[in-house]
Amino acid sequence: MKITVRMDDITPDMDWERFLAFKEILDEHGIRPLIGVVPDNRDENLHRAKAAGDFWEYIKELQQEGWCIALHGFQHIYTTKKGGLFPLNRFSEFAGIPYEKQKEMLEKGTGILARYGIRTDIFMAPGHSYDKNTLKALKALGYGCITDGFGSRPYEWQGMVFYPISFMMSRSLKKKKGITTMVVHVNEVDEEGMARYRKLFSGHAGDFVSYDTYFQEKTVKRGFWGQCRERFLAGCKRRLVKLKA
Repeated sequence: MKITVRMDDITPDMDWERFLAFKEILDEHGIRPLIGVVPDNRDENLHRAKAAGDFWEYIKELQQEGWCIALHGFQHIYTTKKGGLFPLNRFSEFAGIPYEKQKEMLEKGTGILARYGIRTDIFMAPGHSYDKNTLKALKALGYGCITDGFGSRPYEWQGMVFYPISFMMSRSLKKKKGITTMVVHVNEVDEEGMARYRKLFSGHAGDFVSYDTYFQEKTVKRGFWGQCRERFLAGCKRRLVKLKA
């Protein structure tokens, strides 16, 4: 199975030491990931280091080198306890908020990226949570892609293309067909975790691919029952993670 990589919570004041250490692993294997950039970070949990003054120039350079950029919400502040259409969590920056407010937030976030010459049509929801108003607002602003959902290939639903993430990475590594995404919160990866990632990429060098490989895959239509199954699986994973914790 082909496996792409997405990195969440990219901000000017993220843990740069960990980010660059993980980037080194990706570079060694020629992998260009998707990175979720928070336009106006107000989440105290993401303040990890002194803000880099050249952050936006650096992100633009990465995009020019083939890294894919996603709009990762607006301020990364969870204001509701809604799981939305993909209930991996019971909190959200967007789900449960009226359409006009969501559109305003997304428009402001998009404007910040555009101000620095960064354009994208990919959305990465903080907490993986979004609802139908989020999709409606995204489409109104020209977004066509979301990095979320479960499945073994990109699928079309509600006028958007979804690029699934892995339900369980250990299973994804054993499959021979399909494509999925490994989610990495690099701020949380310590030295031991970094060593595990290095071993993982080396041991499965032929499986990991750059994120733009996803765009070459044929999409399939997703129907009502497919979405019901996805929501059920998301709820199951949320409970499994809670039990493990």
